[in-house]
Order: sequence, then C-alpha cells, then structure tokens
Amino acid sequence: MAAARVLVAVSAQSVAAVDDVVTLPQLRVLVMVASRGPLNLGAVARGLGVHPSNATRACDRLVVAGLLDRRDDPADRRNLVLDLTAAGRDLVDRVMNHRRAAIADVLDRMPPERRSELVPVLESFAAAGGEIPGDTAWSIGWTTSD
Repeated sequence: MAAARVLVAVSAQSVAAVDDVVTLPQLRVLVMVASRGPLNLGAVARGLGVHPSNATRACDRLVVAGLLDRRDDPADRRNLVLDLTAAGRDLVDRVMNHRRAAIADVLDRMPPERRSELVPVLESFAAAGGEIPGDTAWSIGWTTSD
C-alpha cells in the first residue's frame, strides 16, 4: 500500500499544480485530446462516460479559458472538432512533466540495483491486476504515450 500511496500522491500533486486553472474532469478532457488528437464532442462524452451536454459544458469552459479550440469539422460540418490550443498543450505538458519528474526523483533515491529490478516487477504486477489498456489510460488522466 505504501507504493500505491506514493503513486497516488504523485498524480494528485501534478493535478494540484493546475487545480487553480482547471478541474479534474476538464484536465481529463485536455489529456484525452492531447492523447488522441482532435476529437468531436461525442467522442469526448463517450471518453468521459457522461451525457453529451455535460461534455459540451466542460468543453465550453475550456474554450473560454483559451485551452481548447473548437471549429467546424471540414469533413462533416455537422460536427465540431476540438483541439488543444498552445496554452492547453502547455498545461498538459506541465502536468505530465511534473509526474515524470516526481517519479524520476523517487527512482533516483532508490539503490541502482533495486531500480533495475523494479520494471519487471511492476510489469508483472500490472498484468496480474488487469492493467488498464493503453488505449483507455487517458480516461483516468494519464496519456497513452511514455
């Protein structure tokens, strides 16, 4: 449980670093778009597991905040395309960089021989626990890369 608490703390601290700018559901939208590329509102709603009207409200707030860009889909004008603005990309990058740095800091404090043993152990742990597939990891606020 101690290791789980450390990982939860790393995630919580990275979110806390931007909680004055966005809520956790809004951050999830930004991470989803960052991971998947431009999306429409239906895809955002499905990804969040919410009614489309809730996704619309969250996206509207992100557009107003200058973190998300909303435009007509050139392939189908009935759809809107949502993409990150430069400020939105910067915010997602800050959160992910904070997580990476915090994890790297913990790893740096481990003895090198123990560090090399960690990867196979964590992979085995994740497999035994039914790890969330990479294509849905963004739904809990993690990107699908790195």
